[in-house]
Amino acid sequence: MNKKILVFGAAGFMGTYLIDELSKQNYDITATDINEAGEKYYKGKNIPYIYVDITKQEEFEKLPKEKFDAVLHLAAFQPANVSAKNYDPKTYINVNVIGTLNILDYCKKNDTGKIIYASSHRNTQGLWVDNKAIKEEDGRSIKYTGEYAMFSISETAAQDCVLHYAAQYGLSSIIFRLPPVYGFGPHTEIFKDGKPIKTGFQIFIDNSIACKPLELWGDANKGRDIVYIKDVIDAFVKAINSSTAKGLYNITSGRYLTLREEAETIAKVFWGDDSEPIIIERPEKNNGMDAFVYDITKAKEELGWSPQYSFEDMLHDYIKEGKDNKFGYLVEKRKTMLKEG
Repeated sequence: MNKKILVFGAAGFMGTYLIDELSKQNYDITATDINEAGEKYYKGKNIPYIYVDITKQEEFEKLPKEKFDAVLHLAAFQPANVSAKNYDPKTYINVNVIGTLNILDYCKKNDTGKIIYASSHRNTQGLWVDNKAIKEEDGRSIKYTGEYAMFSISETAAQDCVLHYAAQYGLSSIIFRLPPVYGFGPHTEIFKDGKPIKTGFQIFIDNSIACKPLELWGDANKGRDIVYIKDVIDAFVKAINSSTAKGLYNITSGRYLTLREEAETIAKVFWGDDSEPIIIERPEKNNGMDAFVYDITKAKEELGWSPQYSFEDMLHDYIKEGKDNKFGYLVEKRKTMLKEG
């Protein structure tokens, strides 16, 4: 019998890719979110979609009263999706903490097989050091200032709620710590300090296509650990099917990709003609980029997972996904969100 999976945050970037892959593998999926575009998208895929606001416990009455083999919790309120006019620190608590508690309570009441919670890496910000890999056991270090402060505080509380339900009630629980996850769909623009801006990733792509110089601000040797969406999805599938995995896992590339490497690879893949790409280093200009990298040994050993896509592989697949336009609704949804602000 096919495993039954319930996905919260189904209309988001990660949820869309994840459900697409689970559908290919014939899982029995129920999708839930609060997005009308997602509802329309899943209706076209003949996948059950239930509109549930996770901050309201009574809304969970809409969900099936049955045992799911796994509940995948991808729902979150985060700064990249929040305009200045919509900022309210209480929303982080309501969505990320109260919402998570409501999901956990649903899992407990319905004897869910396991919960897999997708969380960001932001609550390790105080541990970020150039090219020093962070392990799961290194703990957390929240930065209590800046636009990610309330997000990190709330998400850390949510993680602790998951661990509490595991310890207190025996709910099988897995937490993924995710760095920036790249893939076709949401990486054209984000909100930065409440204002929409084009991402550096998209600027590099646009300039490469137009054969314009790529400017590297700050230290070009500074790097980040990023991961491709399809590698993350593979980790979810392995976690769903693991009978022993539990606790926190770094789901990252495990590789320190420098700003210079990122620009050179994007130029190699996207440059619009046969001329030599132009890359200009501007170390005097601040780019605001933080450096970080993670150790993925635990995920390799306990999940049997390791990333399959290099950064260049990712870019080629990114182009293919754009041409196929299978997830075009993600782009349109992002445009609508930015327009509404």
